[in-house]
Amino acid sequence: MGVVSEAGSEPLTPPRAASAAVTPPISTPPSQFHSPSLSRSPLLSSADHIEPANKTPKNSTPKIRTPRFITPLGSPIRRALQLTRLDPHDAWLPITESRNGNAYYAAFHTLCSGIGIQALVLPVAFTILGWTWGIITLTLAFIWQLYTLYLLVQLHESTETGMRYSRYMQLCSVTLGEKLAKWLALFPIMYLSGGTCVALIIIGGQTCKMFFDVACGGTCTAQPPTTVEWFLIFTSAAVLLSQLPNLNSIAGVSLVGAITAFSYCTLIWVVSVVEGRMAGVSYNPVRGSTEVTRIFDVFNALGIIAFAFRGHNLILEIQATMPSDEKHPSRVPMWKGVKIAYTLVAMCLFPLAIGGYWAYGQRIPKDGGMLKALFVFHGQDTSQFILGVTSLFVIINALSSFQIYAMPAFDDMESVYVKKKKKALPWWSRAIFRALFGYGCFFVAVAIPFLASFTGLVGGVALPVTLAYPCFMWLKVKKPKVFSPIWCINWVLGLLGMALSGVLVAAGLYVVIDRGVEVSFFNPR
Repeated sequence: MGVVSEAGSEPLTPPRAASAAVTPPISTPPSQFHSPSLSRSPLLSSADHIEPANKTPKNSTPKIRTPRFITPLGSPIRRALQLTRLDPHDAWLPITESRNGNAYYAAFHTLCSGIGIQALVLPVAFTILGWTWGIITLTLAFIWQLYTLYLLVQLHESTETGMRYSRYMQLCSVTLGEKLAKWLALFPIMYLSGGTCVALIIIGGQTCKMFFDVACGGTCTAQPPTTVEWFLIFTSAAVLLSQLPNLNSIAGVSLVGAITAFSYCTLIWVVSVVEGRMAGVSYNPVRGSTEVTRIFDVFNALGIIAFAFRGHNLILEIQATMPSDEKHPSRVPMWKGVKIAYTLVAMCLFPLAIGGYWAYGQRIPKDGGMLKALFVFHGQDTSQFILGVTSLFVIINALSSFQIYAMPAFDDMESVYVKKKKKALPWWSRAIFRALFGYGCFFVAVAIPFLASFTGLVGGVALPVTLAYPCFMWLKVKKPKVFSPIWCINWVLGLLGMALSGVLVAAGLYVVIDRGVEVSFFNPR
C-alpha cells in the first residue's frame, strides 16, 4: 500500500533507515510556544542558531515542519517556510520580550517619543525664515515625516517571508546591506538613543534647578544643590525608573510622559499669547552680514525644524510590541496609534512655533527657546504656580522620554549576552548594565553641557533616519514599477533628504564656527 502525501507538500521519498537519528526539538523560551504565527519572530541566521538541550553535532541544523494551521502565509510560500528556524532571542530582549501591545500603547509611546523640549526652539527657526517660509517649511516637514512614518509601519513585517523587522538597524541591514547600514545609519541611530538621553539629563537637571527656585521663592535658607548635583539627582531617578523590564512595561510611563508633554507645550504657548506681544517686537527675518552667512543661517533654521521631528528610530521597536497574524497584522493598530499621536503633536508644534514667534519675535532666546522666554519675560507677572507646574511637567516628561530612548541601547547591550550565553540576562546584571548606561550619560552631560548649542548640526546628522532612509528601504523591499508615481516620489524624497542632510551638517558647522560656542567642559551652569 503506497504512502499518502499531503497535497502541496514535498514529493514522495523512500522511508528512512531505522538507524537514522531523529531530529531533536528546538529549545525555545516558553513565550515562543504560544505564538499564533511564525511572523511573530524574525528568522534566525545560521550564525545565531541556538543548539537544543541535548547534545548534537554543531553542524547539524534542526528543521521545523510548518503545519498549515499556524502558517500565516499562502501556500506558495508555505514550502519556503518549512525550513524556517525560530529565533528565541526575541523572547529574552527588552524590546520584544512582551508582545501584548495595542493601538493605545502605540499612541502613548509615539507621542512621548515624538514631542519634547526640542519643539520649544521652533520659534528660533522662524526668526531666520520669517512668517511665510517658516509656516510653509514646518508644514512640509510635518507631512514629509508623517509619510516616512507610514512607510516604516508598512515595512515592519514582510508578507513574503514572514519576517518581522523589530529594530530600525535590523531593517537597514537587510535592505541596505550590513556594511552600508553601519556606515550610514549606525551613528545617527546611536546618537538618537544615547545622545538624546544625554540631552534629557541636561534639560532635566537644569529644569530641576528652575523648579527649586520657583518652589523656594527666595525664602529657603538651605543651600540649594549645584547644577552637577541636580544632574545627578535627575539621573538617579531615571536609572531607578529604567529598571522596568521591557518596552511594554513602560506604557504607563509613556502615558504620563505624553500627558505632561502636551500639557507643558500648551501651557507655555497659551501663557505667552495671553500675556501679549513684547514691547518693540520685530518680525523682520534676521540677516547675516554676508551672503554666505545668510545662506547658512537659513539651512541652520531648517535643521532646527528637522530636529523637532524625532522618534522615527523607535517606530519599528514600538510596533514590535504588538501581536501580529494574517487576519490582524500589527500595522493596522500601529498606524491607528500613530495617527492619534501625531494629531496631538500637530496641536503642540504649530501653536508653539506660531504663537511663540508672535509673542517674542526676534527676542526669543536662542538657547532654551520658549521655556527660557517664559521665565525671562514673564517670570514676575505670571503665577508662580503656573511656572512651577510647567517646570514639573518638563521634568516628568524628560524622565519618561529617557526610558523609551534608552530602550534600544538596553536592547543592544543585552543582545550581546543573550547571543553568547543562549539565555536571558539575569535581573541583577540587567540592573547593573542599565545603571552603567545612565551614569555614563550623566558623565557626558557634565563633560559637555553645551550640547544644546549644536541643535542645527544634530538635526542635519539625524535627518536621513527620519526623511531619507525609509524611502530607500521602501524601494528596496517593495520594488515598485520603475517610473511609477510611487517610485518617483520615493526616489525624489530620498535623494532630497540626503542632500538636505549634507547641507544642514555643513551649515550647522559653519554657524558654530562663525558665531562660536560658549565652551564649558565639566562646568554646567
